[in-house]
Amino acid sequence: MTEPKRWLIGLDIDGTLVHDDGYLSPRVLSEVKRMRALGHHVVVSTGRAAANAYPVIRELGIDTGFAICSNGAVTIKLDSSNPKGYEVYDVKTFDPAKVLTELIDKLPNAHFAVEDIDGSYRFHKAFPTYALGDQNYETPLEELLHHPVSRVVVLSPDHDVDDFVGLMDKIGLQSVSYAIGYTAWLDIAPKGIDKGHGLEQLRQKFDIPGDRILVMGDGRNDIEMFLWAKGLGGYAYAMGQAPEEVQMAATAVTAAVEQDGVAEVLSALEGLQFLD
Repeated sequence: MTEPKRWLIGLDIDGTLVHDDGYLSPRVLSEVKRMRALGHHVVVSTGRAAANAYPVIRELGIDTGFAICSNGAVTIKLDSSNPKGYEVYDVKTFDPAKVLTELIDKLPNAHFAVEDIDGSYRFHKAFPTYALGDQNYETPLEELLHHPVSRVVVLSPDHDVDDFVGLMDKIGLQSVSYAIGYTAWLDIAPKGIDKGHGLEQLRQKFDIPGDRILVMGDGRNDIEMFLWAKGLGGYAYAMGQAPEEVQMAATAVTAAVEQDGVAEVLSALEGLQFLD
């Protein structure tokens, strides 16, 4: 396939490629493989850290190219000769001291963790076992504040999502980018860094026209990716179970993850160029 005809396809993992229990539909897997066989750039774009994302990437059969992890703060290059299956290609970091100090004051019962440059985590209160991957280390809260990190993660059992959104609006968090999950879960990244930022670096690297971008996701951390794709003339699809604000930011809404929404869109990719 000649380069101008290639698409850049950015796919979220949780709630998009895989179900809540980690199940990957054979139909979705088949469509991802078909896209790659046609020569398109299929790029996983996820809030997961690289170590947590890689098992799904491997299950998809993707062993070359790149993936966007940690909501855009980390880009990995897939490399089957590497014992981990990938190497870190780019990492964006920030000083967490100011934002953590403010959040600790406002959320004294919250659980805090930071993602370090090597992809490992340090935390001061326990997180769900699946959340931080295999390399995570308990440490005093004070020690989370004093090294550059690629992400701060906040889990607040005292709040539901609406409460958390309101609180974050009041705090402002002007110095960093942040996204809130379905539960009271907050991902804080370097200023201006999100999934769209990471994909834009790859779009430029691959020289993909803006109208040949297709992204799919289901979470609030996908909204910036949607806006990026649409702003360049591309397409953004929200999953059927996505919150209303996520659906409103998309070009269109596909079926829910349980109904293979990713496969629905990818199977019709060839027709997108005729929509305009």
